[in-house]
Amino acid sequence: MAPRKKRNLQLPPDYGEILKQIKSRIQSAQIQAVLAVNRELIRLYWDIGGKIVERQKLEGWGTAVIERLAKDLQQAFPGVKGFSARNIWRMRAFYLAYTQQVQELSNSVAELDGQNLPQPVAEIPWGHNVLLLEKVKDVQARLWYIHKTLEQGWSRSVLWHHIDTKLYQRQFQPERAANFQLTLPPAQSDLVREVLKDPYNFDFLTLADDAQEKDLERGLLEHIREFLLELGVGFAFVGNQYHLNVGDEDFYIDLLFYHLRLRCFVVIDLKMKEFKPEFSGKMNFYVSAVDDLLRHPDDHPSIGIILCKTKNQTLVEYALRDVNKPIGVSTYQLRDALPEQLQGSLPTIEQLEAELEAVSVDIDEEE
Repeated sequence: MAPRKKRNLQLPPDYGEILKQIKSRIQSAQIQAVLAVNRELIRLYWDIGGKIVERQKLEGWGTAVIERLAKDLQQAFPGVKGFSARNIWRMRAFYLAYTQQVQELSNSVAELDGQNLPQPVAEIPWGHNVLLLEKVKDVQARLWYIHKTLEQGWSRSVLWHHIDTKLYQRQFQPERAANFQLTLPPAQSDLVREVLKDPYNFDFLTLADDAQEKDLERGLLEHIREFLLELGVGFAFVGNQYHLNVGDEDFYIDLLFYHLRLRCFVVIDLKMKEFKPEFSGKMNFYVSAVDDLLRHPDDHPSIGIILCKTKNQTLVEYALRDVNKPIGVSTYQLRDALPEQLQGSLPTIEQLEAELEAVSVDIDEEE
């Protein structure tokens, strides 16, 4: 019997697009399912923490009772992790951390449900919550980190990096030196202020005392991944020593970026010295040139960031007062130089990350 010939299936013209839509919908459903499971887990831990607090008030539950509770829960649910005595104590601390600050939370950006659990808190994983609980005591700062985690999809290691480098404090410095409010519309000014930090943390660099701007620039480019992480989400690298021809003369911008959220170019000028008033004039020139030569009609005004080793706040305020281009002045911190005999003997960031990945256990697992 002759084998049957396979028929060439004639697919509809729009089959590829339909397939793409279905796959996207499946992926969206998978993500929503994971988020729903996470929300239920966080609320479960919240409820357990609340019951522990209640029993302690009524019956004085102590360590022995909590240890017995952990053991009974582990026996009842042998395949479920997260019911160690240590994690149950964390649930209690988690509950207290927010119920004791209800008044503060109700005046913040967080929305409260009927149980006083801030809605954003239920959206991030338990490991993130524990990290914030143990490392960030100020409730407003904690909520800011939570919103940034949701907005930018930070992993726990990235979240810890930002906490460790005090990102919240560096983005809300009361003496931030900039003229954004005077040179930009309010909405754009607020967004730009969120981008600028003071100081920037370049602890991935070690430079000699006699290093020049070119050495700082070279170091940042050699560690572009860490540099972009410190700058924050949205920065796209355009080039270094970016050439501009103005009036038949050549000029070179140290670092040029485009910010995807701000929709504008960001000019960065590097200085290995204290801020001088003349720096603002040079930056004003650069930003004007970028606006004329590179800026698209749909782009927002370009901004400039002068990165100095140190700055005198009063000098900065006077230097920027009558400048008509949006410019900010920030400082940066470098890693302290190591003694020569120790250089090369300490692990790199990559080695530390690999080691941590090898030995780390999720916080919600048994410890």
